[in-house]
Amino acid sequence: MAEEAPENENEAWGVTERLLADVRAALQASDSARLSELLDDRHAADIAHLLEQVDTRERRDLLTQWPGNLDGEVLSELKESLREEVIEQLAPTELAEAVRELDSDDVVDLVEYLDDDQQGAVLDALDATDRVVVELALTYPEESAGRHMQSELVRAPEHWTVGETIDYLRSDVMLPDQFYHVILVDPRLKATGYVTLGRILSHPRDKPLKDLAEDSFRTFHVAQDVEEVAQAVNHYHMITAPVVDDNDRLVGVITIDDAMMFLEEEAEEDILRLAGVGEGSFSDKVINTTRQRFPWLAVNLVTAILASMVIALFEETIAGLVALAVLMPIVASMGGNAGTQSLTVAVRALATRDLTTANVWRVIRREVLVGLINGLAFAVVMGVVGVVWFGSPMLGVVIGVAMVINLVIAGFAGTVIPVVLEKLGFDPALASGAFVTTVTDVVGFFAFLGLAALWLL
Repeated sequence: MAEEAPENENEAWGVTERLLADVRAALQASDSARLSELLDDRHAADIAHLLEQVDTRERRDLLTQWPGNLDGEVLSELKESLREEVIEQLAPTELAEAVRELDSDDVVDLVEYLDDDQQGAVLDALDATDRVVVELALTYPEESAGRHMQSELVRAPEHWTVGETIDYLRSDVMLPDQFYHVILVDPRLKATGYVTLGRILSHPRDKPLKDLAEDSFRTFHVAQDVEEVAQAVNHYHMITAPVVDDNDRLVGVITIDDAMMFLEEEAEEDILRLAGVGEGSFSDKVINTTRQRFPWLAVNLVTAILASMVIALFEETIAGLVALAVLMPIVASMGGNAGTQSLTVAVRALATRDLTTANVWRVIRREVLVGLINGLAFAVVMGVVGVVWFGSPMLGVVIGVAMVINLVIAGFAGTVIPVVLEKLGFDPALASGAFVTTVTDVVGFFAFLGLAALWLL
């Protein structure tokens, strides 16, 4: 039996239609007390989602009528484009207060997009130590581990015992709000291993920490790409990824929640780029969305013109047999879909490092064989269609052969093109789609119309 909806709105998960309606009603009535009642106890992720659901005017009214309640965690949960809009509506002092309690990596993520006045206000609000950490992180490349690492961590000398570590953790020392490992260091602060809190608490006090160190331990350089670190965290089932400087000294960590976020963002980015829509969201302004999509629509127009030029080469053939005009979009469409299937698999495999130089030819052969088998299957179908629909067995043969050719080429192009683009230093997710579509359209039209010119006229 279905469970009843919770009577208390705060028991519902996420932003419900009821909450959205109540917030809008409170905004229209300028009822700040009702807004506080609805939102004060909400999780930061829910507040961020709510800000993404409402329009620009409602966001402005919400920030005005619910002042001083927007904390840094809400800002860190917002999508980048919307975050900039919200930050612009906050006074520098309000912004500084919001980010005061954030971890260093979240502060860096916010500060790097602020103008000079806002950035200065935030940095002035930080403790001297935190400010140095943030300013240092900003000197690293944008997509590096150093830019995204968290400086809050727990380290212990590698010669300590469980008892000494527990005594240290219970002392008056400042600890991160959340941590999973105690990282072992030598006298030069070089990371040599790590131990989970669970193993520390489950062993006797005289047990040396180094005897409890995990096999998954490995370090990452501050300049290493953060996506590579995230993939390693996922691959080795790590919870904490220690980050070291040029001297192998421990300077920060990337935790599993941040690593998974990086992988999720990369996957989302690849999907959006495959469709030629950039990195936009529903909350983006019309002009920004238009600018993101226009270039790839322009590229698509150029490729469409190229395909049309191929068709123009066979004007007399088409004029001699009108059925060709009816059937030729089928060949191109099937090839385009097959190419997109191979392309999507290849781009994702490149992103996850499953597709490498060692196995690329095996993957290409597999995709070509898949295209051949599917092509033969659909060739039989279209052969029957050609006979039944137009009463021409040879027309069925022509479209069947063209179908096989185009699906084989689609499998080949959908795999080779992203691999080649990556080798040349281009983003395969961003550029491959237009090339693959062009290849399948041109080959499909040329094969179908060319065979028709040879065999039917």
